[in-house]
Amino acid sequence: MKLTPRDANAYFARPDATKTGLLIYGGDAMRVALKRQEFLKSLLGKDAEEEMRLSRMQAADLRREPAMLLDAVKAVGFFPGPRAAFVEDANDNIAKILIDALADWQPGDAQIVVSGGDLKKTSKVLKAFEGHKNAFAAAIYDNPPDRAEIERILNEARLTPEPDAMAALTELARAIDPGDFRQTVEKITLYKLNDTSPLSADDVAACAPTSTEAEVDDILHVVAEARARDIGPVMNKLQGQGVNPVTLTIMAIRHFRTLYRIAANPGAPIYGVRDRDRATRQAKNWGAAKLETALGVLTDTDLTLRSAGQHAPALALVERAFIRLAMLGAQR
Repeated sequence: MKLTPRDANAYFARPDATKTGLLIYGGDAMRVALKRQEFLKSLLGKDAEEEMRLSRMQAADLRREPAMLLDAVKAVGFFPGPRAAFVEDANDNIAKILIDALADWQPGDAQIVVSGGDLKKTSKVLKAFEGHKNAFAAAIYDNPPDRAEIERILNEARLTPEPDAMAALTELARAIDPGDFRQTVEKITLYKLNDTSPLSADDVAACAPTSTEAEVDDILHVVAEARARDIGPVMNKLQGQGVNPVTLTIMAIRHFRTLYRIAANPGAPIYGVRDRDRATRQAKNWGAAKLETALGVLTDTDLTLRSAGQHAPALALVERAFIRLAMLGAQR
């Protein structure tokens, strides 16, 4: 059965443990991951991992060992409570495995929870869940959280917002991605620790991501996407905000190391990345060999910045390195 976005949000908050399964899919990997985490927490409770009531598996691993899923679905747990078998990054390569597991499911078995990317309407996986009488399929769209979802997130964090604070959070949710919004709420929760007063707009402003953080992310993507013409304007903004050149170089090294790991190990899990789809595209466009060269350029720049004999303007050195990298990335 197909869930509308409104019905999906309600179901994620109060899932039915008697259902056979759920497919969550969408083009934004971060939004899909957040919804999947929300659903599993609501279905299983917070101690599911420790009590071994949740089995996790990658689609690639399941393709090599098809019996893994049905074994997890039929396994008898040591602890009472609902169970789930979770399959990540599903696609039509494992469609038959999922279809067979849905057909073999019986009441009392672990629920089959599956996440996937932007599945086409013709996808066998999507058709299997939409056509099943006791399973759901929910598409996650690239829309910012609505007021109801923001209120639910704040309620989970035990935060009571004033009207101005709610307006500020609604505006913030439109400006940043869902993962950053969640992190901001966590930051606000710590900021308000032992403070029982309502959440104010000033509290939100004190914890919201700064424009500097956003500009640093922008320059990293500009360089990684070989947009050399955009480097100068963004660097001028960073200079006006007093960004430390060494810090900027370290963050660039971290970003390009992540791209190198993705390029060198296609299909491996990607961790610590806000936009996994964007990082994957960047890594694919560069390739491992050019990314290795890029890391050499950044490392040399970092060493030059830290050198006692270095007299050239530090930010200019970083900008020159970024332009060199963008030109390297544009080569085919």
